[in-house]
Amino acid sequence: METVTIPRVELLQVADAVAREKGIEREQVLEAMELAIQKAGRSKYGHEHDIRATIDRTNGAVRLARYRQAADPVENEATQMPLKAAQKLDKSIELGGFVVDELPPIDFGRIAAQTAKQVIVQKVREAERDRQFEEFKDRVGEIVNGLVKRLEFGNVTVDLSRAEAVLRRDEMLPRENFRRGDRVRAYIYDVRREQRGPQIFLSRTHPQFMAKLFAQEVPEIYDNIIEIKAVARDPGSRAKIAVISHDSGIDPVGACVGMRGSRVQAVVSELQGEKIDIIPWSQDPATFVVNALAPAEVAKVVLDEDAHRIDVVVPDEQLSLAIGRRGQNVRLASMLTGWNIDILTEREESERRQEEFKTRSQLFIDALDVEEVIAHLLVTEGFSTIEEIALVPPEELAAIEGFDEAVAQELKKRAETWLEEREARFTAKRKELGVTDEVAALPGITSEMLAKLGEAGVKTLDDFGDLATDELLELFKGLVFTEEQANTAIMAARQHWFDKDGAAPAAEGKTA
Repeated sequence: METVTIPRVELLQVADAVAREKGIEREQVLEAMELAIQKAGRSKYGHEHDIRATIDRTNGAVRLARYRQAADPVENEATQMPLKAAQKLDKSIELGGFVVDELPPIDFGRIAAQTAKQVIVQKVREAERDRQFEEFKDRVGEIVNGLVKRLEFGNVTVDLSRAEAVLRRDEMLPRENFRRGDRVRAYIYDVRREQRGPQIFLSRTHPQFMAKLFAQEVPEIYDNIIEIKAVARDPGSRAKIAVISHDSGIDPVGACVGMRGSRVQAVVSELQGEKIDIIPWSQDPATFVVNALAPAEVAKVVLDEDAHRIDVVVPDEQLSLAIGRRGQNVRLASMLTGWNIDILTEREESERRQEEFKTRSQLFIDALDVEEVIAHLLVTEGFSTIEEIALVPPEELAAIEGFDEAVAQELKKRAETWLEEREARFTAKRKELGVTDEVAALPGITSEMLAKLGEAGVKTLDDFGDLATDELLELFKGLVFTEEQANTAIMAARQHWFDKDGAAPAAEGKTA
């Protein structure tokens, strides 16, 4: 039979060469070789035996041995032997120790050599994958340069010299086409360990790709003198970037633009002509939103912090500029600031204000049984609900021009009476619909909410506990009720499940 033999010292030279070529540890290559020799040994002497191979790290000598464990009783005769028999061979052996029988070195036949080669290649490949994952898992958030290796179904495989990465079609800029051999610059946004090896995912549309490009072009950003606070992109079309300077002597916008626009132009060129608005960041939400809507001019802003919404009023002729083509300007400003932005013209805002004034005035006229002039005065002073009038100190009402202490006391009394009557109506309705007192005792739930629950068929703690947060918020639409309050109320309704079983039953598809 044809045999393949490798001089023993040469084993170490081969291990060194493979380790250098693949960029992995020499020890990992030697362990792969040991496994391959061990597999060949088991093929020759029987797979049922515990055959182990070791390579001397200094001279490359290969040692092959059979291991049998001292056991009592013996369950597997191929890998175990009775303790007494083991102690006859070696008196120092205890239960669980091994008797080692040296085996003659094996000559690799053609098939055994091929098998050994496959084992080594497989183990080296696994070691190489581990090395790639360890190297790149900490490089998420970096920009890398590579060469296009191949294109498959619109996705691009990029050679990063020490690994391959994937740039998917949806992570490329629109109308961007690469050919084999093209140089690519992209952002590592994810590295995953998968069955076929580590997968490195690249992006050219990620907002942080633009931020990192600016950090490369603007030394002040790299030195943390200027900070990029937020980025919003419509990839390939337009972007907004908010910056702040930690040195009062440096203008953050000017530094990012550069002399005659050189710095920003370098980023624009890399992003295929994507227009970039550089905006000064502000801690004040209103100021930040006004800056973000540039180049449109803003006349007034109205914040609703509870709903995290801002109404922006612009002159009539500025409306299209503020909204932008296909809503792009306001959408990017909303992404940049994190606020929901509603754009109104001055005429629309005036009409809406008048409508709100009329609605609130009518509420006070009907609920408090007062004349129109008194209702108008209350709305003008900023009152919007009956609860506010019932809770405000009488002296604040008396301070309104045209009111005195007697009028203030009477308004408070009428407001309290109206609220009591409304409470009684909702309570009666709740009981009529069969909503239990346990549900009524849940935190943050008002009598009006209880009536809505009854109309929706939610009558017991179990019914309430089965609701998801978004379902509850939908039921209470139009009422002041936050997501946090919804979660608290649902968990309070589910508490009796814990008290009863010690564990809550899984409500399929329902999450708080």
